[in-house]
Amino acid sequence: MYEGRKIVLTFEPRGGNCEVFSRKEPEILLSGPAGTGKSRAALEKLHLCAAKYPGMRGLMLRKTRASLTESAMITMDQKVLHELDGVDFHTTSQEYRYPNGSVIVAGGLDKTTRIMSSEYDMAYVQEAVELSEHEWETLTTRLRNGVMPYQQIIGDCNPDAPTHWLKRRCDAGKTMMLETRHEDNPVLWDRANQVWTETGARYLEKLADLSGVRLLRFYKGIWAAAEGMVYDGWDRLIHLVDWFEIPWEWPRYWAVDFGFTNPYVCQFWAQDPDGRLYRYKEIYRTQRLVEDHARHIRDITASEPRPIAIICDHDAEDRATLERHLGLPTVAARKAVSPGIQAVASRLKKAKDGKPRLFFLRDALVERDPVLVERKLPTCTEEEIESYVWQDNAIKEAPVKRDDHGCDPMRYMVMHLSDVGSGMSITDYAR
Repeated sequence: MYEGRKIVLTFEPRGGNCEVFSRKEPEILLSGPAGTGKSRAALEKLHLCAAKYPGMRGLMLRKTRASLTESAMITMDQKVLHELDGVDFHTTSQEYRYPNGSVIVAGGLDKTTRIMSSEYDMAYVQEAVELSEHEWETLTTRLRNGVMPYQQIIGDCNPDAPTHWLKRRCDAGKTMMLETRHEDNPVLWDRANQVWTETGARYLEKLADLSGVRLLRFYKGIWAAAEGMVYDGWDRLIHLVDWFEIPWEWPRYWAVDFGFTNPYVCQFWAQDPDGRLYRYKEIYRTQRLVEDHARHIRDITASEPRPIAIICDHDAEDRATLERHLGLPTVAARKAVSPGIQAVASRLKKAKDGKPRLFFLRDALVERDPVLVERKLPTCTEEEIESYVWQDNAIKEAPVKRDDHGCDPMRYMVMHLSDVGSGMSITDYAR
């Protein structure tokens, strides 16, 4: 412990969130529905170990460094750390420094050189389902600092598909899974009176309004696959790639689906010399007027080449407003659903070179919609795809019209290239 200092702990761990503090297994996974306090519990343990063992080296990370800033670091700064702890964050080294010589490094797997060149006693991985098993195992090789009496990696996640490598790793006994419930979060559950708090009742009401696989995973905490998934060839480990600077000479396209109560989506696509499409930027936002979106689009694309085409939903008034405020023409999307789904599915397949023809860059979202975050609804296109399902899985004629606001413009984009005779037909996409 600190000499002459007290560790301030205002967190009341319960259930699996409490059990993680006493567990010393090399690999721990906190799994449960949304809002159970998993991240808070993992960060509190990381903080307490740093305070308890002088010279301890800890690591907190996500798949990308940018996503860590918007999530775990906010929890760390606003809820875990207190003035009495005497902890300072050094921006140059990107680490929390403790008075007893301990440090907790903040990082992302998109920038591995710095974090992988060091050794640690404990690592915390937020949203561990985003990682590949190779990345997880590579992290375990860095747990050899030897200051703590045990070395440990802790991950947290909402459940994913039952075939996910992390679930299989837990089933095989390589990783200890600790399950959490909504009752484990004191903000949601009043244990003394055995009732939901006002905040908890409102939060659970929103979760209960989810549908399909999102209801099972975020509300019930079940590792479930989406039955009748439209794009069953989707694989986040293949189609979701690290951000990179798009070459200036690559042709650009914008695909737009209008909305106000439902999300307005504008996807920014680039096509490489081999015909592959990359969604490199995205607006996915509710409660904003078309003219405001247009001004925002002008601002964030000021240093980019003009698009070859802006492919839009057919709403005449919204298209006219967008054209007027952008000062650019638009084209009506080819909206036939079945051919569009087939075209997208073909692009998701690996071609002869071993690569698909459709990719999404991580952290492409320009800004995260707080309303959608609070309601646990998709905040970007890649969060829609796994819950985009057929109305009838036996017939497979039409998808369920819910949470498809990004899937539609993705389809518009692919069909536009097919429609304008870009040199690639629908069947060419799979070659």
